[in-house]
Amino acid sequence: MEYIADSLKQLFEIDPFLEPYRKAIIRRLKKNLETERRLLNNYADLIAFSSGHEFFGLRFKHNAWVFREWAPNATAVSIIGEMTGWQEKPDYALKPVGSDGVWEIQLPPEALAHQMLYRLRIHWPGGSGDRIPAYARRVVQDPDTLIFNAQVWFPTEPFQWRASHKCDLNKGLYIYEAHVGMSQEAEKISSYLEFKENILPRIIDSGYNALQLMAIQQHPYYGSFGYHVSSFFAASSHFGTPEDLKSLIDAAHNGGLSVIMDMVHSHSVSNQVEGLSCQDGTLYQYFHRGPRGFHRAWDSRCFDYSKTEVLRFLLSTCRFWLDEYHVDGFRFDGVTSMLYTHHGLEKAFLSYDDYYNPSVDEDALTYLWLANTLVHTLRPDAVTIAEDISGMPGLALPAHAGGTGFDFRFAMGVPDYWIRLVKDTRDEDWPIGSLWYELTNRRPGEKTISYAESHDQALVGDQTLCFRLMGSAIYDHMLVDDDHMVIDRGMALHKMIRLITLTSAGNGYLNFMGNEFGHPEWVDFPREENDWSYRYARRQWHLVDDYRLKYHYLGQFDRDMLRLSKAFRVLVAPEIILLHEHSDNKVIVFQRAGLLFAFNFHPTRSYSDYTISAEPGKYRLIFDSDRPEYGGHGRLTPHQEHLTLSGWEENMQTERLSLYLPTRTAMVLKRVD
Repeated sequence: MEYIADSLKQLFEIDPFLEPYRKAIIRRLKKNLETERRLLNNYADLIAFSSGHEFFGLRFKHNAWVFREWAPNATAVSIIGEMTGWQEKPDYALKPVGSDGVWEIQLPPEALAHQMLYRLRIHWPGGSGDRIPAYARRVVQDPDTLIFNAQVWFPTEPFQWRASHKCDLNKGLYIYEAHVGMSQEAEKISSYLEFKENILPRIIDSGYNALQLMAIQQHPYYGSFGYHVSSFFAASSHFGTPEDLKSLIDAAHNGGLSVIMDMVHSHSVSNQVEGLSCQDGTLYQYFHRGPRGFHRAWDSRCFDYSKTEVLRFLLSTCRFWLDEYHVDGFRFDGVTSMLYTHHGLEKAFLSYDDYYNPSVDEDALTYLWLANTLVHTLRPDAVTIAEDISGMPGLALPAHAGGTGFDFRFAMGVPDYWIRLVKDTRDEDWPIGSLWYELTNRRPGEKTISYAESHDQALVGDQTLCFRLMGSAIYDHMLVDDDHMVIDRGMALHKMIRLITLTSAGNGYLNFMGNEFGHPEWVDFPREENDWSYRYARRQWHLVDDYRLKYHYLGQFDRDMLRLSKAFRVLVAPEIILLHEHSDNKVIVFQRAGLLFAFNFHPTRSYSDYTISAEPGKYRLIFDSDRPEYGGHGRLTPHQEHLTLSGWEENMQTERLSLYLPTRTAMVLKRVD
């Protein structure tokens, strides 16, 4: 109770509006502790409990193969595969162990060999079926039959890690979100090694300090963007071997990048042979019974987070990826869907009541608390990020402060606001006050990651910001000597949107692969509707590399923007002071990390002597979006210095800066005396 009392005290100090929900919060804190005690009944600690991958699945130990599977409804289980001619044989039949639904077999060393294909034949009352083992570490698809099988993966020489790495967030978190398969120019599925050789150097050179990898867990359908996971312990074989992925991660570490992977624990693919949906003949082994076990909007299955074996399975994946692949943390996908029985679908979260009513899946909330506790116990420097649109209080507060324990939460309202603004509002009508509120509105005490757009905004059916700003003109008017009004507007706003999103962010910033230079097209994976084409499931790097095109201006701006932010540690400077906001003039000026940021979003007005209140002294222009090297018009003088002017206002002495603010331009000044 002392732990709960201390947690409540800190929680209510951070957010006094939570006080009316004291009873519900106490109940949830108790549930966390009681669930942990229940799980650890036969284990020393949470780390030991999360060792399911060391018990289940296929392992080679003490000169023998050992295989175990949890299938409580099964009546018989056999390994079938290349070693059995795909027939059930007595020597490969598993035996039940105890009464918990665990099946086991031990085989001599010669019974299996590296790269052999296999699966399980499971019998249950009234039926049988072939299944991929739940803890399989390698799953491959036959290119001709398209059938998936588990694969024995036991290379002669284990991978040798060369680089050690710890997350260092002293300059903030700058995330480059990437998808390996669509990362190359070629119209195909690209590999881990191609990403390592061709894309990783670009990311390192660009100044990002974290690589967020999408679609790493095995998923049957490539076009799902990796979010319909089937095998949670297997690295996606779409892109190469486990060693290939390890080589990529090792190279990223060597280049100073932390590697964060998308962790999909919000749902599972509904496939039954290569997924978990009907593993032992029941639809509720890993998932909820009845309709609650199905996510109708996503055509997937919903985990039952109250079950001990489900918690062990999911927590073990967290430990496995940290231990086996040396990842540095996780972005937990679809947290909103996990937290509510309505999955957040068509739901507006308008009050605190929405977070403390029966629609909240408190088992899921407890699971997330356990996952964060485990991850930070294993790796205190690891990073966990919650993707939640609902605004659930406390997600990104530490456990000792009554929170769920995530290090960061995504500021998901920011990209949505930018899209609405660009799509639905004339430039001259932009509500600057509302924009500033959205950029800086965040829960007290919780770290956030802001972004102008992620992969969500790049998907077919939507449009990237660049395409919304420029439209079809982007195809014909991006030559550097082609002056085009639509392109000029789009490039100016593209730079300003990114700069103000980064510099007003809570503690982190994210960019999706290619968007930093204004990639011209959406992401559309091969499907029947596009004749199974890879044309839009790739990145056209030649655009940013070609100095005859304006894309390289945006790429250079992004690189220098990050360099500036890191040099002045903008993201770790907690205080943001709004100095001036004028909706009619479309001007925002604020101060952070000792720098002054001024933005003029007005589409037609430039201001020659725009005055704002400022601390007395001399200010030097150190960065601006209108530089010719960024595709601008060069209307500001680099390194120009400005002195504050003294005056009187309402019988008080004031200090004001008088600035030239060109239309659609952002500028950064540093006080130099």
